[in-house]
Amino acid sequence: MIIKRIAAVVLCAAMFATMMCSCAQNPDSQEGDLNDVSNNTGTITATNPILWSDVPDPDVIRVGDTYYMTSTTMYFTPGVPIMKSTDLVTWELIGYVYDELESNPKTDLYGESNSYAQGSWASSIRYYDGMFYVMFCALDQGKSYIFKTEDIENPEWIRYDFNRIFHDASLFFDDDGTPYVIYGGGDVWITELEKDCSKVKEGGVDQLLLNSGIAEGLSGAEGSHFYKIDGTYYLMMISYATNVPGVARCQLCFRCDELLGEYEGKVVLCDSMDYYGNGVAQGGIVETPDGDWYALLFQDHGAVGRIPVLQPVTWEDGWPIVGVDGEAVSEIEVKSDKTEWTESTLMYSDEFDYTENELDLHWQWNHNPDNDNWSVTDREGRFRITTSRTDADIFHARNSLTQRTEGPYCTTEVLLDTSGLNPGDYAGISAFQSFAGMVGAYVGDDGQKYVYFAHQTRGQEQDLVRDEELNQDLVYLKIEYRFSNIDENGIITTEDQARFYYSLDGEEWVKIGKGFTMSYSLDLFTGYRTALYCYSTQEPGGHADFDYYHAVKADRSEVVTTSEDE
Repeated sequence: MIIKRIAAVVLCAAMFATMMCSCAQNPDSQEGDLNDVSNNTGTITATNPILWSDVPDPDVIRVGDTYYMTSTTMYFTPGVPIMKSTDLVTWELIGYVYDELESNPKTDLYGESNSYAQGSWASSIRYYDGMFYVMFCALDQGKSYIFKTEDIENPEWIRYDFNRIFHDASLFFDDDGTPYVIYGGGDVWITELEKDCSKVKEGGVDQLLLNSGIAEGLSGAEGSHFYKIDGTYYLMMISYATNVPGVARCQLCFRCDELLGEYEGKVVLCDSMDYYGNGVAQGGIVETPDGDWYALLFQDHGAVGRIPVLQPVTWEDGWPIVGVDGEAVSEIEVKSDKTEWTESTLMYSDEFDYTENELDLHWQWNHNPDNDNWSVTDREGRFRITTSRTDADIFHARNSLTQRTEGPYCTTEVLLDTSGLNPGDYAGISAFQSFAGMVGAYVGDDGQKYVYFAHQTRGQEQDLVRDEELNQDLVYLKIEYRFSNIDENGIITTEDQARFYYSLDGEEWVKIGKGFTMSYSLDLFTGYRTALYCYSTQEPGGHADFDYYHAVKADRSEVVTTSEDE
């Protein structure tokens, strides 16, 4: 740890003497009707990550006593989740910015077209003059978007489209209300918008703001978060460290007294919390009603994805310094109206007892759904997928329904009714990423059913590892995920193993296939999810019924013991 601190100090001292200046926005100073009051009367201690699940590229604001966060969901729909909190460590999912962003072959998963690793990228959330704004780009569409609403918890969104990519954009309102977009990687640009944010202002500011290729040992700065705090403009970014021992990525900050002035920069955090050199970086900063500051960042955490980490922020000589003594902290104290911290979750069980054809917020589709061919009302208490075309594999299948997984380990279980499947149909649950594992049932050409385990890398043929005859309609399926081991000293190591099981009665479980090593891939660029799927390889029209979905998340305080593969 001493070596890392020395390296970071040397880097800071050497870097940024000749920087061009950028400008930033104070999330609170821009929110004119904020009530700076707090209901938080006590202090609680939370443990990082504050959410052990895939919530990448977080951005956060405070309006009154409530914090709102957005993050990246890419090709999953609905997209751009809205979460809220009263203490920054306990989060609740309250909605999404859009149900479907576009409808075209890519987003609808037609043929070989798809939006994998694309869709909605890093979003920016802001509140100004009584209006909430969310901005992001979609690489597959070659466009950027701004959505705005007066009520983010019961929104009626107004949408604006921009036919250009504002990469990792940060929306910013200056003191006079002029909106700007700060964006880019390496070269950082600033573009002025019309007052209502509906379009780029003709003849307005549209220029290079700074070049963030700032020093030897750092490269690829991106992830803009722009603020104005006490009259100074601040730009937070990340950069990949090439010569900092044990740390892959650092958090940078640039500042200037003028919006278009000449900037100076500084490394404000370069630490990985002793987790494989995966630096804690990229996200937003926010001030509490009591004047405390925090940074909500993320860390790459293997197959589970990119997980949010909350860090204290102190101000030193006008710089926002993240962490404590140059290091990210594993425990974080915050003021709260709660007496103790209860870890939030994004995994929820579902009995599929719906009266209308609408799903719980914690579900997202892989790409846009085909709404004519799924239902939670056709058969009471069942989620049904009906095939409407033939598909080669799970990566092409429409109406795959997903939920996030969570660390350190978790299990998901379903009861599958196969009575509606036709020859050539496959249905079940998947540990879903670019290297996917599937446990489910399929029907052979002769009508014989089989329970099976298979795995597949996207773009390659499915490997049917094992199958066994299934002589009944109902089969129970389960996936056990082991993402991390936590030893008695609290040290986290990666396992990234999944196990697949089936049962004929829901009591006696049979492991099928060998252990499955999960691998995070930029080919999909998201953490592993559980996907409920059904697709046809021969004749469409069959269906699968899922009776329930049960999700169980492990208590991270428990020591996880690595199990030997059978």
